[in-house]
Amino acid sequence: MQADNDPNNAAETPTDPAAVDPTSDAPAAEATALDPWEELEAEAAKWKEVSLRTAAEMDNLRKRTAREREDAIRYANQRLLEDLLPVIDNFEMGMQAASQDTKSMIYIGMDMVRRQLNDFLSAQGVEEIPTTGQFDPNLHDAVAQEECAAGEEGRILKVTRRGFKLRDRLLRPASVVVSKVPASA
Repeated sequence: MQADNDPNNAAETPTDPAAVDPTSDAPAAEATALDPWEELEAEAAKWKEVSLRTAAEMDNLRKRTAREREDAIRYANQRLLEDLLPVIDNFEMGMQAASQDTKSMIYIGMDMVRRQLNDFLSAQGVEEIPTTGQFDPNLHDAVAQEECAAGEEGRILKVTRRGFKLRDRLLRPASVVVSKVPASA
């Protein structure tokens, strides 16, 4: 039992290598380890960055949600207006048939309704697509081509069905007949 407490028995006693060799790497290891304050500052900087990113993400989410809500309100009537367009087309055909006698009460009444419809569409942000000039595939639907002696290809010659936009969105393209260059004989 006394052998365990004997200071002369150094071979059996574990020793610290840094205590034995003064040129060991222990001071270098301590130098590479961060000071507790530096560790705390690094941790604080990391959490600050996380906080800033989260705040930016929340701000972007808020902006996107507001934009989507605004679009939902702005275009809430789009489906209704799209369904109303064929009714307006049929009404216009009735107006053409009634135009034989522009003094009749039927024509005068229908013209008043047409003006009210146009005012309603304007108030909702609906505008008719222009159908003069050059064909635009983003706004027009070419239903036919006709040879034109004037020679400019892609000009709108006739409108077969009016097209409409709701603010910046296309409700329905205008159906048009487009000119083409005559075939060489």
